[in-house]
Amino acid sequence: MRSVRRCSRTGCLNPAVATLTYAYAESTAVVGPLATYSEPHSYDLCEEHALRLTVPRGWEVVRHDGEFALPEPTVDDLTALAEAVREAGRVDRPIEPPDPGMGFRRGHLRVLPDPVND
Repeated sequence: MRSVRRCSRTGCLNPAVATLTYAYAESTAVVGPLATYSEPHSYDLCEEHALRLTVPRGWEVVRHDGEFALPEPTVDDLTALAEAVREAGRVDRPIEPPDPGMGFRRGHLRVLPDPVND
Protein backbone atom coordinates (compact mmCIF):
# COMPACT_ATOMS: atom_id res chain seq x y z
CA MET A 1 0.00 0.00 0.00
CA ARG A 2 1.25 3.47 -0.81
CA SER A 3 1.94 5.70 2.18
CA VAL A 4 1.12 9.39 2.18
CA ARG A 5 4.08 11.37 0.89
CA ARG A 6 4.94 14.47 2.88
CA CYS A 7 6.21 17.85 1.74
CA SER A 8 10.00 17.88 1.30
CA ARG A 9 10.38 21.27 2.99
CA THR A 10 12.06 20.99 6.38
CA GLY A 11 9.56 21.05 9.23
CA CYS A 12 6.51 20.82 6.99
CA LEU A 13 4.24 17.88 7.81
CA ASN A 14 1.58 18.59 5.17
CA PRO A 15 0.82 15.97 2.52
CA ALA A 16 2.51 16.45 -0.84
CA VAL A 17 0.31 17.45 -3.79
CA ALA A 18 2.94 18.66 -6.27
CA THR A 19 6.38 17.67 -7.56
CA LEU A 20 9.21 20.13 -8.11
CA THR A 21 11.94 19.35 -10.64
CA TYR A 22 14.76 21.52 -11.90
CA ALA A 23 15.89 21.88 -15.50
CA TYR A 24 19.34 23.30 -14.76
CA ALA A 25 20.34 23.75 -18.41
CA GLU A 26 17.31 26.01 -18.94
CA SER A 27 17.46 27.68 -15.49
CA THR A 28 13.88 26.56 -14.91
CA ALA A 29 11.99 25.11 -11.95
CA VAL A 30 8.93 23.05 -12.91
CA VAL A 31 6.10 22.57 -10.39
CA GLY A 32 3.56 20.03 -11.58
CA PRO A 33 1.06 17.54 -10.21
CA LEU A 34 2.40 14.97 -7.77
CA ALA A 35 4.45 12.36 -9.63
CA THR A 36 3.32 8.76 -9.34
CA TYR A 37 6.62 7.74 -7.76
CA SER A 38 9.13 9.70 -5.74
CA GLU A 39 12.21 10.36 -7.87
CA PRO A 40 15.72 10.98 -6.50
CA HIS A 41 16.16 14.43 -8.10
CA SER A 42 12.68 15.80 -7.53
CA TYR A 43 10.97 17.22 -4.48
CA ASP A 44 7.44 16.67 -3.20
CA LEU A 45 5.68 19.86 -2.08
CA CYS A 46 2.45 20.66 -0.26
CA GLU A 47 0.06 23.11 -1.89
CA GLU A 48 1.30 26.09 0.13
CA HIS A 49 4.95 25.54 -0.79
CA ALA A 50 4.11 24.69 -4.41
CA LEU A 51 2.28 28.00 -4.83
CA ARG A 52 4.83 30.12 -2.93
CA LEU A 53 7.99 28.73 -4.53
CA THR A 54 10.47 31.38 -5.61
CA VAL A 55 13.64 30.90 -7.65
CA PRO A 56 16.91 32.83 -7.99
CA ARG A 57 17.09 35.88 -10.25
CA GLY A 58 17.42 34.81 -13.87
CA TRP A 59 15.49 31.58 -13.33
CA GLU A 60 11.94 30.89 -14.45
CA VAL A 61 9.16 28.95 -12.72
CA VAL A 62 6.79 26.86 -14.82
CA ARG A 63 3.75 26.03 -12.70
CA HIS A 64 0.85 23.66 -13.27
CA ASP A 65 -2.27 25.61 -14.30
CA GLY A 66 -4.80 23.72 -12.23
CA GLU A 67 -5.57 23.03 -8.63
CA PHE A 68 -3.30 20.71 -6.74
CA ALA A 69 -5.17 17.84 -5.14
CA LEU A 70 -4.26 14.86 -3.00
CA PRO A 71 -3.99 11.69 -5.06
CA GLU A 72 -6.90 9.29 -4.76
CA PRO A 73 -6.18 5.73 -3.61
CA THR A 74 -5.90 3.37 -6.55
CA VAL A 75 -7.49 -0.05 -6.88
CA ASP A 76 -4.02 -1.54 -6.35
CA ASP A 77 -3.66 0.29 -3.02
CA LEU A 78 -7.05 -0.88 -1.80
CA THR A 79 -6.40 -4.46 -2.94
CA ALA A 80 -3.03 -4.54 -1.15
CA LEU A 81 -4.64 -3.25 2.05
CA ALA A 82 -7.45 -5.83 1.87
CA GLU A 83 -4.97 -8.67 1.32
CA ALA A 84 -2.78 -7.53 4.24
CA VAL A 85 -5.79 -7.45 6.57
CA ARG A 86 -6.98 -10.83 5.31
CA GLU A 87 -3.50 -12.36 5.86
CA ALA A 88 -3.19 -10.93 9.37
CA GLY A 89 -6.60 -12.33 10.33
CA ARG A 90 -6.00 -15.88 9.09
CA VAL A 91 -6.42 -18.42 11.90
CA ASP A 92 -4.43 -21.08 10.04
CA ARG A 93 -1.30 -18.98 9.50
CA PRO A 94 1.80 -20.63 10.95
CA ILE A 95 3.11 -19.21 14.21
CA GLU A 96 6.57 -20.28 15.29
CA PRO A 97 6.68 -21.40 18.93
CA PRO A 98 9.22 -19.51 21.03
CA ASP A 99 12.49 -21.15 22.06
CA PRO A 100 12.08 -21.65 25.84
CA GLY A 101 15.79 -21.04 26.51
CA MET A 102 15.82 -17.71 24.69
CA GLY A 103 12.59 -16.25 26.05
CA PHE A 104 10.16 -14.88 23.52
CA ARG A 105 9.58 -11.60 21.73
CA ARG A 106 6.33 -9.76 21.52
CA GLY A 107 6.62 -6.61 19.47
CA HIS A 108 9.73 -4.82 20.64
CA LEU A 109 9.78 -6.40 24.14
CA ARG A 110 11.56 -9.57 25.18
CA VAL A 111 10.62 -11.80 28.12
CA LEU A 112 13.51 -13.79 29.56
CA PRO A 113 13.33 -16.65 32.07
CA ASP A 114 14.34 -15.67 35.60
CA PRO A 115 17.54 -17.66 36.43
CA VAL A 116 16.98 -17.21 40.20
CA ASN A 117 13.61 -19.00 40.24
CA ASP A 118 14.64 -21.97 38.04
